[in-house]
Amino acid sequence: MKDHQVLFRSTRGDRENVDASSAILRGLAPDGGLYVPDHLPRFTRTMRDFAQMSYQECAYEVMRMLLTDFSDRELKASVTAAYDEKFDTRAIAPVMCCGNAYFLELWHGATMAFKDMALSILPYLMTCAAHRKKEDKEIVILTATSGDTGKAALAGFADVPGTRIVVFYPKDGVSPTQERQMVTQAGDNVHVIGVDGNFDDAQNGVKALFTDEALIGRMSEAGYRFSSANSINIGRLVPQIVYYVYAYAKLLREGEIGNGYEVNICVPTGNFGNILAAYYAQWMGLPVRKFLCASNSNKVLFDFFQTGVYDRNRAFILTDSPSMDILISSNLERLIYHITGDDAEKDAALMKRLVREGRYEISAQMKEELQRFHGGYASEEACAQAIRDAYDEYGYLIDTHTAVGYAVHKQYVKETGDDTATIIASTASPYKFTRAVLNALDNKPMREGAGKEDDFALAERLSKKTGTQIPAPFEALRNAKVRHKDTCDVDGMKASLKRILSL
Repeated sequence: MKDHQVLFRSTRGDRENVDASSAILRGLAPDGGLYVPDHLPRFTRTMRDFAQMSYQECAYEVMRMLLTDFSDRELKASVTAAYDEKFDTRAIAPVMCCGNAYFLELWHGATMAFKDMALSILPYLMTCAAHRKKEDKEIVILTATSGDTGKAALAGFADVPGTRIVVFYPKDGVSPTQERQMVTQAGDNVHVIGVDGNFDDAQNGVKALFTDEALIGRMSEAGYRFSSANSINIGRLVPQIVYYVYAYAKLLREGEIGNGYEVNICVPTGNFGNILAAYYAQWMGLPVRKFLCASNSNKVLFDFFQTGVYDRNRAFILTDSPSMDILISSNLERLIYHITGDDAEKDAALMKRLVREGRYEISAQMKEELQRFHGGYASEEACAQAIRDAYDEYGYLIDTHTAVGYAVHKQYVKETGDDTATIIASTASPYKFTRAVLNALDNKPMREGAGKEDDFALAERLSKKTGTQIPAPFEALRNAKVRHKDTCDVDGMKASLKRILSL
């Protein structure tokens, strides 16, 4: 029996508090809000205790604090099944030291991106939740992706009994490797559709489907119910808290920091879920001094932290860190809710303004609550320089997204003189973005030579140049069969879904 219970409520005012199983199955609250915990319990284990644990042990101890309706047996079985030989290192999430920057490598799973860390366990949590709730409907996982979530979700849910998964991605807004990973995914229950639009278009389309009452009713009659694998699902967010605790504990165990020492955490951020998980970890007891929110040229979050105004009314820029090419950061709503003092009415009003006007402004009092956050951004040129710097100074190879984080970290240290040890979330393998990484190392424009060599030739060149090994999941793509060729415009997303489900 757990000594405490955490329930989840909507950011927009649904007064029904639900347990973790219900929140995970629903994905999105009925009123369109996101589920947040009614309180964040403090860790019952000390950082010294965590320092003696494996990743799997750490994951169990952290997640049991929030997923309180799951039994110990269910959680332990889910953790064991998720964090196994699918990862190419027993550490699961190694930490690499480069001066006062500590790169937390979150890309050792099957899809070479940080989304594996949560999406490896979400299917097990969801099937446990369905069993607990005696769910008799087939669960339709509906997801929009800016590149990495799609493949990780497809791999996680492929052929999982009682589920189907439908992934929409921006047809020209992901890297060739990201697209190939998705369109070659095997599984009788998986569907992938390219959208003629950007990620925000796809994400807005998915949100509209989630709240389409007529569609939901028709699906229920046909024996289906929606859920989500996006970071709007609390079942995605909770496992992400784990790796920040694990990274801190690893640095403590190796003598890199002292017990109780406050670290900075820097996260390359698009949808705000990954950095929000770090924020939750801090509230639960992780010693954090500053959160560095690193944006690429789509710097809507940087501007927000600078001014208190969130404004998506701007040009959408395609960059070489495509998973961050986002103008509507969905998980920011959870932070907004908390800094209102958990006032759902205020949060709902701001979100309505965002839909209606494309912008909102927070109060001076709310802005005061953001003192632990520092917003920074890196241009494409700064990202290329960060890739060169990491390799030239430390012989360490990073991808274009991690480079955003490293560039912002270096800018922050230069501007403030704060040389606090900083954990940088390294979110993808450099082999997912070979052309841009090679061009950065060669001091060429990151998009130069597009189309002259395929990703496999580029990977071989990168491996030879740097002496690093091509990851096995990348090699497996070489002869993989393309299985998904469907495309649609934004207005056709509903019709595509109905066709898939034979509605």
